[in-house]
Amino acid sequence: MSDLPTLPVTFRPGSTRAVLLTAAVAILVVITAVAMLLKQLNPAERLSFIVTALLLDAVLLLLARPKVVADEDGVTVINLTSKRRLEWAEILQVTLRSGDPWVFLNLSDGTSLPALGIQPGLAKQRAIADARALRALVETRSVANPERHQS
Repeated sequence: MSDLPTLPVTFRPGSTRAVLLTAAVAILVVITAVAMLLKQLNPAERLSFIVTALLLDAVLLLLARPKVVADEDGVTVINLTSKRRLEWAEILQVTLRSGDPWVFLNLSDGTSLPALGIQPGLAKQRAIADARALRALVETRSVANPERHQS
């Protein structure tokens, strides 16, 4: 297939990630500036403002973490707090149905793994294209496919 992405390839919600990272920087700058400009605050109170900003940033950075990385040997799914490595043969199907918040990978062990790195949130067409690309890679590299791509 000529429309297959070159491996390794990383899928991540670029627009959502940009918004989250921009918000993280803005929150840190604004809250730190407010803490420094309020003259009635003592050093401990200023520090509490900055620590609060850092905690908010940590949450935003966690939300910006998801991605799906496909390479020659398989797929790594990095979600908010977990990371899972899958061999190509473990992935039976890639689905992104209308209304789904993100892609789901149906696995050979009978479970389904959410892949938050491909989500239609702010860039629906991009997510659909990424889901199709990952689906094509899975179909091409599947053990069940006798014409399995070898590099």
